[in-house]
Amino acid sequence: MPLLTRIRGPRDLDRLTLEELDQLAGEIRTFLVDAVSKTGGHLGPNLGVVELTIALHRVFESPRDKVLWDTGHQSYVHKLLTGRQDFSKLKMKGGLSGYPSQAESEHDVIENSHASTVLGWADGIAKANQLMKRDDSHVVAVIGDGALTGGMAWEALNNIADAKDRPLVIVVNDNERSYSPTIGGLANHLATLRTTDGYERFLTRTKDLLERTPVVGQALYDTLHGAKKGLKDFIAPQGMFEDLGLKYVGPIDGHDIEALESALARAKRFNGPVIVHCITEKGRGYQPALQDEADRFHAVGKIHPDTGLPIATSGADWTSVFGEEMVALGEEREDVVAITAAMLQPVGLDKFAKRFPDRVYDVGIAEQHGAVSAAGLAHAGVHPVFAVYATFLNRAFDQVLMDVALHKCGVTFVLDRAGVTGTDGASHNGMWDMSILQVVPGLRLAAPRDADQVRAQLREAVSVEDAPTVVRFSKGAVGPAVPAVGRVGGMDVLREPGTDTPDVLLVSVGALAPMCLEIASLLDRQGISATVVDPRWVKPVDEAMAPLAAKHRVVVTVEDNSRVGGVGSAIAQALRDAGVDMPLRDFGIPPRFLDHASRAEVMAEIGLTAPDVARQVTGLVAKLDGRYERSSADAVDSVEPARD
Repeated sequence: MPLLTRIRGPRDLDRLTLEELDQLAGEIRTFLVDAVSKTGGHLGPNLGVVELTIALHRVFESPRDKVLWDTGHQSYVHKLLTGRQDFSKLKMKGGLSGYPSQAESEHDVIENSHASTVLGWADGIAKANQLMKRDDSHVVAVIGDGALTGGMAWEALNNIADAKDRPLVIVVNDNERSYSPTIGGLANHLATLRTTDGYERFLTRTKDLLERTPVVGQALYDTLHGAKKGLKDFIAPQGMFEDLGLKYVGPIDGHDIEALESALARAKRFNGPVIVHCITEKGRGYQPALQDEADRFHAVGKIHPDTGLPIATSGADWTSVFGEEMVALGEEREDVVAITAAMLQPVGLDKFAKRFPDRVYDVGIAEQHGAVSAAGLAHAGVHPVFAVYATFLNRAFDQVLMDVALHKCGVTFVLDRAGVTGTDGASHNGMWDMSILQVVPGLRLAAPRDADQVRAQLREAVSVEDAPTVVRFSKGAVGPAVPAVGRVGGMDVLREPGTDTPDVLLVSVGALAPMCLEIASLLDRQGISATVVDPRWVKPVDEAMAPLAAKHRVVVTVEDNSRVGGVGSAIAQALRDAGVDMPLRDFGIPPRFLDHASRAEVMAEIGLTAPDVARQVTGLVAKLDGRYERSSADAVDSVEPARD
């Protein structure tokens, strides 16, 4: 009987021998390759933390002890060991989340998959444990896979190190492939010494004695302390942590369960903050992942488990269109540079980096620094293009506002995965960018509807040198071109109403253009005429919007962004400012966190589909026909609240 099927909770691990634990690790890797190849998901990171996760759950007692993950895409093995072994619908509606989830298990704490937050969480929980006298509860923060490059992690370390008597174990999962672990008896012995109370008492007594010795005492202590530090730094790269006042254990072979358990047990006994540095191999045990030099199968779609090759290939996606246009721009303009926050390939900058290696800056998982650095680059005469997932720009809002916009810097932010992304769940939907950026003075925001517009609007964006610009687009395959049939101001007209007295002005935002054209067709069947326009640049609102709206009976906006403060709200305000009083109905994403599911399922759940919108607009027009004259300024009162 396979060992994995006998694991229903962490304590089931306690009765296994070391040989059985190694067998279990192999079974888990086989399970992950088989399961994730069918659904897609984060494969490489989880293959790398199998032994580490087993050791964590043998040494600590979750859920009493809190095991926190940063980032959560490393948590698949944790799910398996805490009773969740049905991966058949991983990241699908009704299935397991791709990240820790409080709704799934009492063993999960942090749901947010934005990196570099775990140490702040751990600091807070440890403080609460100390305050509430919960001496039997430990806190373990697992951080790695690049998350230590985030500034928040170091802010937290600075605070954690300030409390020498507050227990907290920080496990650094270091899967840097060029890193060679330093292991062996001497390193293990020194690690044991550094985390025993007797060694700490010896150091304290020695320091007190020498400091009371006239003339030579302090100098002798400094010399001995320096020699100790120098020897330890020769054996292991720990100086950076110990300079902060954190005890350091490692490096430990992250695939040696016995060594991991020994190190974690010592750290658990130490009455203070401890760093346990583990060296792991991303993609371990799966040859196709190990041969993937780009990112060791960090995240995959559906693949053939034997070869690692995709089962199906799709057409061009939004990201690749942007990436190709960046290369073309780089050829034409030597001043165009690119910035990424540890996402070179996912945001499509890999080709630009290959062609112009000296003009790409990877700032790590540090979007705040990336935005400020971009301001400096712009000030010094180049034009930076900072490509980042839409959801991750949230982290750099203050820098966009106060460093880029305030200083009128020509920086272009390219937001990938904008709108509903679906399967990665609440934290990855790019549904806030068009709301939070509305308040930034001078910023211009473009929402391309197709590949042609990505190319055109990217070029328009990088031509602006005295203000920040933003180009945002969706995840996945880009559809066919949506041609314009005319232009009003800077807006593209996608469909003419066929009458001089049209009913609805339908404002389509970005990738929702095909849906809006379908809505217009459905309305036409009901005898309701509609003009469909694509503003292209949704901020600022085009000056031609108000006079165009005044020719219609009602304005309807459709966007894949939060309805709160989004494009619809901005257009409503622009109409009021222009003295155009008419009904406006805004369709978008309701102000709530959305569970993981496919994009189509999420859109259907929130009522953002062509039939749903057409049905509600038909009802609105019917009410206007039945109760108000076209010229009535009070018609807006008849509009029901948008469906949430």
